[in-house]
Amino acid sequence: MFLVSIAPLTRIAAACLLAAGCCAAYAQGVAQAATTPPPGTMTGAYGQSLHQQQAAADKAAAQPNTKPAQATVSPAQDAVSRFLSERGLLNGAEQSAPSRLLSSVRDTASDLVLSAMNFLGVRYTRGGNSVENGFDCSGFTRHIFEMSVGLVLPRRADEQAKDSSLLSIRQDELKPGDLVFFNTMKRTFSHVGIYVGEGKFIHAPRTGSAVRVEDMRDSYWAKRFTGARRADLKAAAEGPVTR
Repeated sequence: MFLVSIAPLTRIAAACLLAAGCCAAYAQGVAQAATTPPPGTMTGAYGQSLHQQQAAADKAAAQPNTKPAQATVSPAQDAVSRFLSERGLLNGAEQSAPSRLLSSVRDTASDLVLSAMNFLGVRYTRGGNSVENGFDCSGFTRHIFEMSVGLVLPRRADEQAKDSSLLSIRQDELKPGDLVFFNTMKRTFSHVGIYVGEGKFIHAPRTGSAVRVEDMRDSYWAKRFTGARRADLKAAAEGPVTR
């Protein structure tokens, strides 16, 4: 019977356990090194937010062709944009930014023009001069000028064109609020409307139709245009002026 000393075995087992512990500690250290951010790096929710912002900035910098953000539009400007868009005065390309028309109606005639556009859709009635009864062309212009700036124009279109208090202007001088005249009944000043800008005017067209906006550059109106007149709207606004 042989007796074997267990001392060497104990020393071997202890050495193995020590080696295993060292390996585990080393592995843990490697893992921590892989997940621990460099010194000075902020952690937590705020740190993550900073990381995300930096990542977004780096991504944007790596894409030089990225379109710049659009300029912020003020609430008042946006409201006018929506109004004009709903009224059909802005096309799709113009809705994303202030257009020349948008700028033009924000001058001394803006109240008059916007007041006129509020009557879009009111039916045409020959001899009419009110919302309840409808409008004809000169009844419409007379109503708008009297209601918005206190200027009472003559009743008929030809009388408005010949009013000595109104300034005759060329077509290339037109501004929002000017009166525009056409020959639609073989008479020089047989039809009248109000210029709103960008070559467009608002008027009460004919029986069976309603107040609407049309383009003076359309062939029908372009060849029938006979002149334009301008009132002193600032003077009219200071006090009612009658004819």
